Formats: sequence, structure tokens, C-alpha cells
Amino acid sequence: MAEMECQSSKMSVTKETSTTRKESGKRGRKPGRKTSAEKLDIKAKLERSRQSARECRARKKLRYQYLEELVADREKAVVALRAELERLIQWNRQMSKKVTPNNNDQLLKEIGILKQE
Repeated sequence: MAEMECQSSKMSVTKETSTTRKESGKRGRKPGRKTSAEKLDIKAKLERSRQSARECRARKKLRYQYLEELVADREKAVVALRAELERLIQWNRQMSKKVTPNNNDQLLKEIGILKQE
């Protein structure tokens, strides 16, 4: 009999706790509703993301400016080398015809055959 009283008292406690839980409604936060702290976290995260994107675009712009300057410098170097090549080709043609070029000494100094004074 004592066992039955113990079991019935356990059941009554269980029934009481289940009814109080039902009265208080669902536990936890409702989906779709954000707390003010979570909203602030989301806003801060979005602002950090925007700032990071601004910095990334600035770095990209600087990188492209650097590359454009590098290309311009290389193009100038190519033009200068082509001019020098054309001059040397003409000098070679004149030497092949056994005609002494007008600026022979200057060309020899540039090549390094004649010592510069």
C-alpha cells in the first residue's frame, strides 16, 4: 500500500508539472523574432562586411593602378628598344656595304667597344 501511495504521489507531481508547463506556453524564443542584442550583432556584422568590402575595393584599385603604371613603363621600354634595334640594323647595313656610318664613334661607345673619355 505504501508503494501505491508513493506511485500516486509521483504521478500527481508529474501531472502538476505538465499542466504548469502547458500554461506557460512554449519555452525558448520564437523563430523569426530577433532580440535587440541579436539585431545589433547583425547590424555590426553587416557594417564590418561593408567596411571590408570598401577596403577590398580600395586595395584592388591600387593594385590595378600599379599594374597600369608597370605596363606603361614596359611599353616605353619596348619602344626605346625597338628604336635602338632599328638604329643598330641600319648601322649593320651600312657596315655590310663598307660605308662608314656618320656617328660611328658614338655607336661604338654605346656598344662598349670604344672607351668613353
